[in-house]
Amino acid sequence: MIYLTLIARVADGLPLAATIQDDEQLNREIFQYQNQAKALVCRMTPTSPSRCSLIAGPYLFHYLLDRGVCYIILTDSQFSRTKAFAFLEAIQTEFYGKYYQQIQTVSRPYAFLDFDHIIHKTQKIYSDSRSSNLSQLNVALQDVQRIMVQNIDDVLQRGEALSSKFRFNEVRF
Repeated sequence: MIYLTLIARVADGLPLAATIQDDEQLNREIFQYQNQAKALVCRMTPTSPSRCSLIAGPYLFHYLLDRGVCYIILTDSQFSRTKAFAFLEAIQTEFYGKYYQQIQTVSRPYAFLDFDHIIHKTQKIYSDSRSSNLSQLNVALQDVQRIMVQNIDDVLQRGEALSSKFRFNEVRF
């Protein structure tokens, strides 16, 4: 289950949009994790990992950094990591597509609260167990594509390294 979603600008830690699961008892507990999420965003730098999962007591934070914006969620420990990152990618695509021109200029916290309904709608999709299989298939397909691209790059770099070594040996003899 996704308990908290926070979208914030990394440069200054400004929260742009957020949602919290609607449960009175959980809200008190989740509030402290919301503060941790904000603190986490404030500590991020351009060299921070673009994707990461962090243990926070009985919960997990998952975040995605893209173009100066951090998309972070808090889930229970049983929530699938692949599902979490698929959710974050879906939110990132929607958010950036809708607000990309305003992200760097906005100065008011939570300026994009109207994005809340899109977050809730997407949460329902990713919380539905029937969508789980489709989501996992889509994520697996994306992972295979990333691996293939990375493997091609590795082969090209190895070929270049071998060529330079061959040239070096020719010069030596």
